[in-house]
Amino acid sequence: MKAMIFAAGLGTRLKPLTDTMPKAMVPIAGKPLLEHTIERIKSVGIKHIIINVHHFADQIIDFLNSKNNFDIHIDISDERDELLETGGGIKKATNFLAGNESILIHNVDILSNADLNQLIKTHNDSRADATLLVNKRNSSRHLLFDKKQQLVGWENTNTGETKSAYENFDPQNYQPFSFAGIHIISPTILKAMQNEKWNGKFSIIDFYLQSVKEITILGHQDPELQLLDVGKLDSLEKAELFV
Repeated sequence: MKAMIFAAGLGTRLKPLTDTMPKAMVPIAGKPLLEHTIERIKSVGIKHIIINVHHFADQIIDFLNSKNNFDIHIDISDERDELLETGGGIKKATNFLAGNESILIHNVDILSNADLNQLIKTHNDSRADATLLVNKRNSSRHLLFDKKQQLVGWENTNTGETKSAYENFDPQNYQPFSFAGIHIISPTILKAMQNEKWNGKFSIIDFYLQSVKEITILGHQDPELQLLDVGKLDSLEKAELFV
């Protein structure tokens, strides 16, 4: 299995720190977020990681070089010309990701105790096209799954907005979960992305929601999951304690 770390974001909610460094290099307990993420991925035996870069990209590349790429194979997907969002970022990295292996996708700003081995097993056993780590937590925005844990749609409970490829979609008929920013995709996802409508920048969640009738996207709930999104300045102290 390969892995991809989303590290290209601008980190605007972490300003002023991200005025001089990429979000991936924000230190938590003496280590950049990127190092924490690489160590988590390495802990399940993955030895090939693709990292996309955009904001202060040279700082990330220099850091990886200083660590000798953590003694694994690391490729850089360079988005300095244009930030492509999560879906576009995966498609741009196709040359690095192509092959018969599934790919673990991990946001760089997510700290968790997620059982990645169990997530991998669930994905492999189900033979799904994508498996999303989800949990129950306070949020106004949810992914919606049917009784077989297949993704069917999305809702924003504050605005009443919904998204689904299915007609006459009623969110009340489905189970709401929050996405944890960690998922696994099979090579079939890369193939589906070659459709010409998926060009340039696009969200992987939008891709999933528009593709639910053609591909199998499962939710994997980890009841013991503890997760912290290090997206705002007030989350940094919590992140130190979490680590």
